[in-house]
Amino acid sequence: MATYFIGDVQGCDAALGRLLTVMDFSPSRDQLFFLGDLVNRGPDNLGVLRRIRALEGSARVLLGNHDLHLLAVAAGVRAASAQDTLDDVLQDPERSAWLDWLRQQALAIEDQGLLMVHAGVLPEWSVAQTLALAQEVQAVLAGPDWQHFLRQMYGNTPDRWDPHLTGVERWRLTVNALTRLRYCHPDGRMDFLTKEGVAQAPSHLLPWFDLPHRVSRGTPILFGHWSTLNPMARDDVVCLDDGCVWGGCLSALERPAMAQPLQDWPKYQVRCEAAQTPG
Repeated sequence: MATYFIGDVQGCDAALGRLLTVMDFSPSRDQLFFLGDLVNRGPDNLGVLRRIRALEGSARVLLGNHDLHLLAVAAGVRAASAQDTLDDVLQDPERSAWLDWLRQQALAIEDQGLLMVHAGVLPEWSVAQTLALAQEVQAVLAGPDWQHFLRQMYGNTPDRWDPHLTGVERWRLTVNALTRLRYCHPDGRMDFLTKEGVAQAPSHLLPWFDLPHRVSRGTPILFGHWSTLNPMARDDVVCLDDGCVWGGCLSALERPAMAQPLQDWPKYQVRCEAAQTPG
């Protein structure tokens, strides 16, 4: 049995099919973890959802910001942008079933000492707290008031963790950290304006994983979301968004049978057939 971790697919089903072939993935034998952004910007979102749902016994899924955007557009909370490619899902006769399936997916996963999120983890959060906060939001999304929550989900405040936060503000901050985060100020405040790689970032910002007081240090973390980091692999964090939909690669890591540093885990890549202008 092998365990694989796959970065942002974003509707590139043909690339996903080729990657699974390159990995020699067997649903009866192996396990997959998807790090979020299953849909949007690529040509075949419905194909991706069908493929992954068919693997449900052997695949686990994180929600990314584009997956939440699909839910919001479907609920009439957000308008589709010119770059969105979500119509194949929105116009499908089984649209409601796809939305309900997405709403059941996770925002953070821990497996055998490895933490997975789509975007980032705030410096004050332990692994246990990250999982607990993710589960709070997961319960809201899976519940009857999910559309009400989506109407209040968008916004950049609060931008810093406060354990006294409750309700929508607590959930909004959690969503922003887990699905949108790239940079923080040294005091832990989130920045949502800067998307460039580390070499191009303003000097007053730090990647979330480099904050010196980050409580989750010591636990290896896999994430996606940040294609401009490509390539970025260290012994404590690995970004698996290699910009497939922007003309890069769709990437996967395999957990080795014997203990190895995270940066040395086997990596599989295929070129993507879709190429958009980043935005």
